[in-house]
Amino acid sequence: MSDTTASGSRFDRFFVTRPDTFDLENKYTEAALERHKREGLELAVRARWLAMALTGVLLVFLNPQWEVLWYHFILLLICANGWLIRRAGRVGQSRVELLLIFVDLLIMTLGMILPNPFSDDVRPLAMQYRFDNFQYFFIILAAGTLAYSWRTVVAIGSWTAGIWTLGWIVAWWVATPMPGLSERVAEALSGYPAVAELLDPNSFMPSHRIQQVIVFMMVAVTLGVSMRRLNRLLMTNAGLERERANLSRYFSPNVVEELSQNDEPLKQVRKENVAVLFIDIVGFTKYAAGRDPYDVIEVLRGFHARMESAVFRHHGTLDKYLGDGLMATFGTPVPTPLDATNAVACAVDMVGVIDRWNSERRRAGEPEIKVGIGVHFGSVVLGDIGANRLEFAVIGDAVNVAAKLEAFTRDIPARVVISDAVQSQLERESHSASDVLAGFESQQNQAVRGIDAPMNLWVMRA
Repeated sequence: MSDTTASGSRFDRFFVTRPDTFDLENKYTEAALERHKREGLELAVRARWLAMALTGVLLVFLNPQWEVLWYHFILLLICANGWLIRRAGRVGQSRVELLLIFVDLLIMTLGMILPNPFSDDVRPLAMQYRFDNFQYFFIILAAGTLAYSWRTVVAIGSWTAGIWTLGWIVAWWVATPMPGLSERVAEALSGYPAVAELLDPNSFMPSHRIQQVIVFMMVAVTLGVSMRRLNRLLMTNAGLERERANLSRYFSPNVVEELSQNDEPLKQVRKENVAVLFIDIVGFTKYAAGRDPYDVIEVLRGFHARMESAVFRHHGTLDKYLGDGLMATFGTPVPTPLDATNAVACAVDMVGVIDRWNSERRRAGEPEIKVGIGVHFGSVVLGDIGANRLEFAVIGDAVNVAAKLEAFTRDIPARVVISDAVQSQLERESHSASDVLAGFESQQNQAVRGIDAPMNLWVMRA
């Protein structure tokens, strides 16, 4: 590896515009970083434009002469460069962005130390450093904290200190002192050499220049440390968003809120009475035979998306996908007073969603989708299973019965089969159980395969 390549690699490792070294393969982290960077760049550019506008007004107040237009031109260049930085900014390494930041600092330095070409005022070059223009670099540094990584903020401080120091050293080296001025000041203040040095128009006051860059670097490093802490807080928040997104894949929004506000609500194994719903596509094996696998997957995705939404609309929990079906529970992880009511309402809603989807499929010339739904209410065991990789499990006879009822829809045939236990729970939950079961008919002493005793069922016909 050449020396140039090695130095370039060291440059990239430090002066990068990303917040810190994080796993950008994680889509939530990457999205959080990208959002943070774009919002930060927007704020930085707007803050820059506002600051440059206020600075332009201030310069007119300080120097109400036509020569001030030179400095207004410098301000316009800085505003335009800020727009370019916003366009070039992205998460990760960006050489263009870094180059534009460096150009920013170079424009400011040259605009401050070079003589104003529109001014006919003849003064020593050292006088350019007597106007405290260095303080305007703090505007660029402050704006940088809105958009860049802690490394880049420190880089802005380092580059500013280097460019400014190099500028006054070169100016001191090439400047031609105006003859007689230093001598007259020294003669007038012969008893006060420190005051004479301070008032000497030809003096670059090196100690003051060094003080400026040291203080600036201290501020830059302090802001860099603050930015690093802010970035870690951003990553923490991204992790929380990821956890909430993962929860939202399984639980309805109100349950996600409940889980996010508790420490470990799922750890303890316990028994609860819950409603269990199974839904499955009828004859899916026959439907998928001979079809393009991609088309089959798309149908499954459409089916799962619609059924998942129905579960969440009725405050249920998506327990698992089962190929061409799914299992949902109502009353997990936290029981509610309307678990059976929500389960039945969800089943009815699912039937309506499938009907509307079939209307779309008929218009598109696609075959209809038929489903069977079974719902049961009973006791289950809830809790996490596994060691390192945990899964929230719902186990018990109620799960088995609900699965058998879903399979029983093929035998009748029916679209929805609900156990008498669900109907009894509906009576306890609501005085209008008959309204909830509108469209269902009672079937007494039905023999269900896999269940020993006959069951009283409520059936919604196809």
